[in-house]
Amino acid sequence: MPLKKSNPDLILIIVTLSLLTVGLIMVYSASAIWATYKFDDSFYFAKRQLLFACVGVIAMFFIMNVDYWTWRTWAKILIIICFIMLLAVLVPGIGMARNGSRSWIGVGAFSVQPSEFMKLAMIAFLAKFLSERQKLITSFKKGMLPSLGLVFLAFGLIMLQPDLGTGTVMVGTCIVMIFISGAKVSHFLGLGLIGIAGFIGLILSAPYRIKRITSFLDPWEDPLGSGFQMIQSFYAIGPGGLFGLGLGQSRQKFFYLPEPQTDFIFAILSEELGFIGGSLVILLFALMLWRGIRIALGAPDLYGSLVAVGIIAMVAIQVMINIGVVTGLMPVTGITLPLLSYGGSSLTLMLMAIGVLLNISRYSRF
Repeated sequence: MPLKKSNPDLILIIVTLSLLTVGLIMVYSASAIWATYKFDDSFYFAKRQLLFACVGVIAMFFIMNVDYWTWRTWAKILIIICFIMLLAVLVPGIGMARNGSRSWIGVGAFSVQPSEFMKLAMIAFLAKFLSERQKLITSFKKGMLPSLGLVFLAFGLIMLQPDLGTGTVMVGTCIVMIFISGAKVSHFLGLGLIGIAGFIGLILSAPYRIKRITSFLDPWEDPLGSGFQMIQSFYAIGPGGLFGLGLGQSRQKFFYLPEPQTDFIFAILSEELGFIGGSLVILLFALMLWRGIRIALGAPDLYGSLVAVGIIAMVAIQVMINIGVVTGLMPVTGITLPLLSYGGSSLTLMLMAIGVLLNISRYSRF
């Protein structure tokens, strides 16, 4: 193992804290009206987000100083704990249901979303599995099949909640890791056809998913039903223009766009800060991905490289899907925008993951 540490990637730290700051400001701006109406406290969501941000930042800087191969040692235990939590969330009385999904476990006044932590645990375990069996990855039976079997077992449990968005991010992240580790393209082509068929089956098995697809193709066909959220998102982004209406001046947050502080926070950001503000946020994410790729390329061993690839892939997939949904390029899913959307589990998990990435950067050759 490498013995010489260097300073962590300062640019990555600055970008992360910048996105987090923008997120805190926008969570307050987007949620103040809704929070006042529902809780008689305009800062209700902002205060909770600030609390999770503080916990997450402390965790990030702590993990930044924990040698990343420690997670290799604990990977098996971590993934077992996450599997137990995924099973527990399905048990009535333990799991909490929101918006039709039983995805949370109540912890006092707060709640934890096990599927979010499964994403990071899966990255740590899969990186360990693939780095130890790199010579076997070209074998479908001995390399790819066991890897995908574990991934789809977790995906199956997440779908029982159901939470297609989080499951899709996890599967996409793992497929990128498996591909980078040296799996054959021919294996991916065959599995891709099966995956498309399975994805179509999942959509057809739930009427609300079919409505999301039809509303994506023509949201004005059902403007007060399945197409409502997407249309309101368009009404937010369009008037924003080049420079926006001004911070705090959104109209769509006045009970038009449902709970705008979560999945559709980018729509409110675009309305208030315009094309310029939205582009700067995308630029910050692009800068984060660039630093992550450099860290992955410079990692001293395959395990560190695969973990870095997994974290960056997870961020990239979430950003692309979330912004794609908000701008009408993809059907509506339940995926948050990393570091910006309101949500304790997703925010804490993301900052922990960046902490791991920062530790890898301390050993990176770049």
